[in-house]
Amino acid sequence: MATAVPAERDAVARAFTACTPVTAEGEDVRLPGATVRRLGGGYDLLAAGVGPALAAASTAAALTAAALAGTPYVLVVSTGIAGGFQPEAPVGSLVLADEITAADLGAETPDGFLPVTDLGFGTIAHTPPPALVREAATATGARTGTVLTVSTVTGTAERAAALRTRHPRALAEAMEGFGVAEAAAAHRTPLLELRAISNPVGPRDRAAWRIGEALTALTEAFGKLEPVLKSWSSHDQ
Repeated sequence: MATAVPAERDAVARAFTACTPVTAEGEDVRLPGATVRRLGGGYDLLAAGVGPALAAASTAAALTAAALAGTPYVLVVSTGIAGGFQPEAPVGSLVLADEITAADLGAETPDGFLPVTDLGFGTIAHTPPPALVREAATATGARTGTVLTVSTVTGTAERAAALRTRHPRALAEAMEGFGVAEAAAAHRTPLLELRAISNPVGPRDRAAWRIGEALTALTEAFGKLEPVLKSWSSHDQ
């Protein structure tokens, strides 16, 4: 599981204390370019850093180390808190990505925003395994839709409206999912993105943030998700 910051990683770890014979602290394993927290049951947690670039680099380091050790990961989960588009994703709710999209990877032109794919480069979206998304949504009660990855968090109503116009299925925005997905795709490893909503997408209002509530929701979600992760295998892709 790859989060941005240690507080998110620790919220996920708490979910596994009842599922594994280890404490939430686990064991920190230092790798070239990353440090993973290793729990029982075959779960590694990574505080990969904030933003798509650092998240991609840290995730790639962990994936490469596992592959070289002969124990490649069978699934990567990008997770943490996020902003939710209202009213579809209220604060405290859960969102599962059925598409992970880089929302601001491209060029601003006089005629509007052009995604990098329209410029003839790369990709802007990754699709998690549909069967896994369905099973995870059933287990957690999460809404499914597009989760946007942004390099700049939305802080105005105008930008929130512009993002929804370009991505009408968007439920949430965060800063790491696409970077984690790029690293996973390079290793041909399936990916899931699960987000707990801590604030509305739009005007920046710190008083409206509910980070503690979202972290609690994240812990509860992984408690419900653990049986799905345990039973899922590569033939479900």
